[in-house]
Amino acid sequence: MTARPGTTRTATTDVRVTSLHGGSLERPDRVVTEEPLEIRAGGPGETPRPLAVTMRTPGHDFELGAGFLHGEGFLRDTTIRSVRYCDVPPDEQQFNIVTVLLDQPLDPTTPARAFTTSSSCGTCGKASIDEVEAACARVLSGPPASMPASVITALPDGLRRAQRVFGLTGGLHAAGLFTPAGDLLLVREDVGRHNAVDKIVGHGVLDGTLPYHDLVLMVSGRVSFEIVQKAAMAGIPVLCAVSAPSSLAVDAAERLGVTLVGFLRDGSGNVYTHRTRIDPKR
Repeated sequence: MTARPGTTRTATTDVRVTSLHGGSLERPDRVVTEEPLEIRAGGPGETPRPLAVTMRTPGHDFELGAGFLHGEGFLRDTTIRSVRYCDVPPDEQQFNIVTVLLDQPLDPTTPARAFTTSSSCGTCGKASIDEVEAACARVLSGPPASMPASVITALPDGLRRAQRVFGLTGGLHAAGLFTPAGDLLLVREDVGRHNAVDKIVGHGVLDGTLPYHDLVLMVSGRVSFEIVQKAAMAGIPVLCAVSAPSSLAVDAAERLGVTLVGFLRDGSGNVYTHRTRIDPKR
């Protein structure tokens, strides 16, 4: 698909800035790219329907599309046949469009999102956790033994070292998938927290490695309800974050069986739910 004029289709965009340090020096700089992605889906013989538009950082778009569908429950009764970029008329090029082709027809009652998902927020405004509990099995698995607290508190540094685009721009989030021993398996960056998680989950969908029953998800920033939802849908037993969780995130983690750890910084952190998966003495 040919991007519209001026669209970079890369993770960073070149700009020029005027520095306010030591005088008004003009110099080149880089900022993180933020562009819309429209996600469409359809089954055999169907015209794919638009389901959502999310503001994201280009890169791993197919994973983002697959992860979004998984997290929203669209893949409960079907699997993905293929993912592709769309060939669309020039007047539609304001969107980068990904189409996910499914093995089964899309539920005709499935509503398209009538709004654009911002980079700071995904599926906000859910009235309760009941809908998610009905669609998502409680996470009962976990690491083979309680994880040492020393491994958990080291995860932020491991994630930060792998954030290549953050090092260039300082302006985006990341999600990393770790083993119980603290080894980094996969990292994804995006201007949106929820998009970074969708890319991690989408990798597992397309690679056939879901559910992530014995792995740990580490995210930059805060933890909202939707991040807990996406982790639980992927079977992730331990979810960690640099910053704070919301009250609804804590409630969802408790009810969905996810160990939630927040404020991981400077060698410490808070365990909010399902504490038995972490050994605080090691």
